[in-house]
Amino acid sequence: MENNSFNEIILDIDGTIWNTTGIVAVAWNKAIEMSGLNAKKVNAQILQQEFGKTMDTIANDLWPQLTEPERKNLLSYCCTEEQIAVRNNTLDITYPGVIETVRELSASANFYIVSNCQNGYIELTLEKTGLAPFIRDYECFGRTGKSKAENIQILMARNRITSAVYIGDTQGDADACSQAGIPFIWAAYGFGKVSRCIEKLEKFSDLKKLLAK
Repeated sequence: MENNSFNEIILDIDGTIWNTTGIVAVAWNKAIEMSGLNAKKVNAQILQQEFGKTMDTIANDLWPQLTEPERKNLLSYCCTEEQIAVRNNTLDITYPGVIETVRELSASANFYIVSNCQNGYIELTLEKTGLAPFIRDYECFGRTGKSKAENIQILMARNRITSAVYIGDTQGDADACSQAGIPFIWAAYGFGKVSRCIEKLEKFSDLKKLLAK
């Protein structure tokens, strides 16, 4: 792709910027215990298969036997415990080179985030990683209730972006890009496999080579 295709770069979070699944699994299991509901517990591997989907879809996948109100309440408990656990985490869970690469490339490219996460998660991610000064705007399912494809389009319209590229790690990300009409770069070091992408990043810093083409 030509250099100017990379002027506007939209990032996914989980499986692309960092991996919180180990921390989140502990937090969610705590919430499940506290809820008293007959809901199965999770582990990092289960969450890696689910992360990238919208929050309501994750709840439906994990706890199909619960009523919709029970799922909604349990998910709320889980998200509350998750926020506490991620905020209190002192380990470096970002993928190698992400922060340095975004910081370096932000001199010539604009970075954004679109995620299927709950409201408040992007803000926490930016706070914990120190990426806030380099992310120009963001959007998420928790704020709009809309799909990733729709949120990509909302963010692009709000920032008057006519051409952008999305970096994510799952087939859901690839499908969202197809629906939104923008190219997809696969973060191959993340959680998922994809059937199509314009480029593949074995590590995030490979983005510098793509920009240099």
